[in-house]
Amino acid sequence: MPTNSKNWFITGVSTGFGASLAELLLQKGDKVAATFRQQQQADEFTQKAGTNGRGFVCEVTDESQVKQAVTDAIQTLGHLDVIVNNAGYGSMGSIEEITAEEAHRQFDVNVFGPLHVLRAVLPHLRERKSGHVLNITSIGGLKTFPGVGVYNASKFALEAIGESLAQQVGPLGIKVTNIEPSGFRTDWAGRSASFADTQIEDYRATVGENLKGIQSYSGRQPGDPDRAAQIMYDLVRQENPPLHLPLGKAAVKSARDKFTSLMKELEGVAEIGNSADFPE
Repeated sequence: MPTNSKNWFITGVSTGFGASLAELLLQKGDKVAATFRQQQQADEFTQKAGTNGRGFVCEVTDESQVKQAVTDAIQTLGHLDVIVNNAGYGSMGSIEEITAEEAHRQFDVNVFGPLHVLRAVLPHLRERKSGHVLNITSIGGLKTFPGVGVYNASKFALEAIGESLAQQVGPLGIKVTNIEPSGFRTDWAGRSASFADTQIEDYRATVGENLKGIQSYSGRQPGDPDRAAQIMYDLVRQENPPLHLPLGKAAVKSARDKFTSLMKELEGVAEIGNSADFPE
């Protein structure tokens, strides 16, 4: 085993970034604890990984399963170096038309799932005074778009969790990076997504058109999951990794546009905002 090899715990390895990342890590000689929702998928991964990994059945919305998977991963690999909160999906539709049940499910998977993982793994990382948490958020965690407001909200929440966590655990030697992809050729806009049909006429030109674009774009996105995996592999070997990492040209542009617009808006209202304090 290479002297700089690392042990990874990755959620949602059946498709997308998780699958590409796990494949690369095994090729590179790192060890992987990978979670799946089906036993057959976990068994196939275990057989493929041999002595370099093991698959675990784990639904991230079930905290007891998450705790057990983390415990078993530590026991199997000896310790964990990198934690990847990757499991997630996109709930798409207008804020008015997505049901309360679906909104709760979106947050259960995209927000409470990563929180379950963090609560389970942080005692181990704190004890070792090392580790690196990668949260796969989205450029949609920095910039909003019509028709994905509930998804945006879940990823904004994960962004905030990552930023706050970095301040908590940085002094302990633990690193955190929020990875913010734009369009990549994963199943995010395909079978992994949940779509609420746009029935309200007032939203057809905004929500409806954007969702049509997302669906027609599926399978033709410019982002390469294998390249993203290589970037993550290299990232955790940096001495001073970034807290934020937009992936893809569209992500970099969207991040620039968002913060340029925000700064312009701030300058326009700064005097009003400052006037709300008691006089000095």
